[in-house]
Amino acid sequence: MDADLKFFRGLIEQRLRELAIALEQGQGGDEGSTALDQTRVGRLSRMDALQQQAMAIGFRETLLRERRRLEAALVRLEEGNYGLCCQCGDAIARDRLEADPGTPFCAPCQEGVEARRARPGR
Repeated sequence: MDADLKFFRGLIEQRLRELAIALEQGQGGDEGSTALDQTRVGRLSRMDALQQQAMAIGFRETLLRERRRLEAALVRLEEGNYGLCCQCGDAIARDRLEADPGTPFCAPCQEGVEARRARPGR
């Protein structure tokens, strides 16, 4: 099991490095202000710029959320409960962890979480 933990630690750390590079290089996009001067920029160009800005902000938030998930996985690894579902305590399938090393839930519990999120009027 020690080799497995070492493997997953390496996988998590590699993904964290990739996220750090993406965030540093601004792959989260340009969240700067958009010129609203109608004499310089047309209405459609402004709308396009605002949409691109919103998408960039959303992508950056996605990167930050993924970083938090991976950092939490490292904490679970340090505490000795990595690979165990945070909800039911059962083991998470290895192939699931390989695909998403930051996943906190086994597949059945993840389905339950997603079903609750999908219900209207939460």
